[in-house]
Amino acid sequence: MRAYIGLGGNLDQPQQHLLEARHEIASLHGVEALAFSPLYRSAPMGPKDQPDYINAVMAIETRLPPLELLDGLQAIETHHGRVRQGERWGPRTLDLDLLVYGDQEIQSERLTVPHPGIALRRFVLLPLYDIEPHLKIPGLGSLESVLAACPSDGLALILEAEGG
Repeated sequence: MRAYIGLGGNLDQPQQHLLEARHEIASLHGVEALAFSPLYRSAPMGPKDQPDYINAVMAIETRLPPLELLDGLQAIETHHGRVRQGERWGPRTLDLDLLVYGDQEIQSERLTVPHPGIALRRFVLLPLYDIEPHLKIPGLGSLESVLAACPSDGLALILEAEGG
């Protein structure tokens, strides 16, 4: 199953956290890394008294069911010092979001796919477009049309992708 993961963070050398998480995701049992986007800098969505975020998107092929993949991603977040305090859009060392999982639409207590905020997040859509411009997002249509409808928000490219 082809899946796409959003990576973000804004604390304790976030660029390093994202690049390390890339390799940790690729090393999960049942996961093969396919592509990794350039890194982007974006202003925080939530409280403005926090550092800018660093964001990227990774494409993988996986044999893991969605909730097992989610468990693996959350274990990686925890390894990187992620603390879930309940503050929505607050600062964090690492945030890994399962954005798209094949052509599935999933609504469960633990997981919603496609990610519920995907259409409003240029910091997700642009790196996703960088690695899969012809993607169809289940329930939303072509990535190109979703990106075109998303407001521009001062996203800045900070590091080109290094290999696939």
